[in-house]
Amino acid sequence: FNFFFFFFFFFLLFNLMGFFTLNVSMMFGLDLCSYGLVLLSFWICLLNMMVSMNYFNFNIFYMINNFVLLMILFLMFTNLNLFYFYIMFESSLFPIILMILGWGFQVDRIQSGIYLLFYTLIFSLPMLICIMKIKIIMGVLFMNLIVNINFFFIYFILMLTFLVKMPIYLIHLWLLKAHTEAPLGGSMILAGILLKMGGYGLIRIMKFMIYFNLKFNIIWIVISLIGGVYMSIMCIIQLDMKLLIACSSVVHMSLVISGLMTMSLLGFKGSYILMIGHGLSSSGLFIMVNCYYNMILSRNLMINKGMITMFPILSLWWFLLLTSNMATPPSLNLLGEISLFSVILNWSFLNLLLIIMMSFFSVVYSLYIFIFSQYGNYLSGIIFFLIGNFKDYLVFLMHWFPLNFLFLKLDFLFLVY
Repeated sequence: FNFFFFFFFFFLLFNLMGFFTLNVSMMFGLDLCSYGLVLLSFWICLLNMMVSMNYFNFNIFYMINNFVLLMILFLMFTNLNLFYFYIMFESSLFPIILMILGWGFQVDRIQSGIYLLFYTLIFSLPMLICIMKIKIIMGVLFMNLIVNINFFFIYFILMLTFLVKMPIYLIHLWLLKAHTEAPLGGSMILAGILLKMGGYGLIRIMKFMIYFNLKFNIIWIVISLIGGVYMSIMCIIQLDMKLLIACSSVVHMSLVISGLMTMSLLGFKGSYILMIGHGLSSSGLFIMVNCYYNMILSRNLMINKGMITMFPILSLWWFLLLTSNMATPPSLNLLGEISLFSVILNWSFLNLLLIIMMSFFSVVYSLYIFIFSQYGNYLSGIIFFLIGNFKDYLVFLMHWFPLNFLFLKLDFLFLVY
């Protein structure tokens, strides 16, 4: 762990001066967009290792699987060759499926692994065909040299490949299945990093498919905004806390998709900021739900009641992470959502009603899960098995602190793209 943290801060300080043009080679490169996502990958994977030590007792296979996934993510975010990017993009699927199947808790984890595999791989072969077609047309696969591809089949397949990963509404069922059956580390990495791979891919491919983006972006914006409103309403009727947070991830990603599809500079920057903020907040919320599950052996809101009288410290962190998740100042989510709201309304003022509903219901389901779990009379006969320790509180702090203090570095965040 000391080595990993040393490498993280070395990587952070090495690029602090912004000499990103020196980091470009024939196949690998690092710009501001990939730099932030690489830092997020290291941070979430390290926190995953820290918090999983309590439950897997230094399981060597779990740690190796986590490390392999971290290296795949690092190679994917720093890759500028479209073919090798595709290889790493698809390779990240297997460690997370192994994590779900190997360390999941319920029998349904096999079904969730199949959902994740087939929803993702159904577009992988067509994407490979599209990459070969791009090589034939352009002669290169270096992403910064590909310009003006006017083939609808290539546009449609590449867009769906990354929209499934985010995911956009209508093809989001794999996310709910995977989250409910995944172990703690699987949920952290799924919500914190793997959803951002879709947004990163969209940012990369939109530069060379501007014509079709401007022509068909209304379809994706309408689907994502209406789906975001519907999923925010679905959050209010959920009783499983983990499923509620998974549905809220779909709501946040719908905003990211809408901001990217406006094809504006502020939309790209706001989407990037919201992706970073959501990666930190949702990962922390999944750890919090796991703490309650280890104490009561249930994620049901009807059973998890009166927690503020039993564990007031956990209630404080629960409140802080939920308020950051529903975009209160000074969290990154607030900055990203304000940017995206302004961009989406500038694109079409008819979206105002959908945005108002999404914002309102986001606050409602955040307060709903907090009030239902913290207040009321706890059920008699409940036995508390594992009480949160200092390491859990440290992990909560390591999620909450960058989420609420990165606004001090707005010059870096708004230089993206």
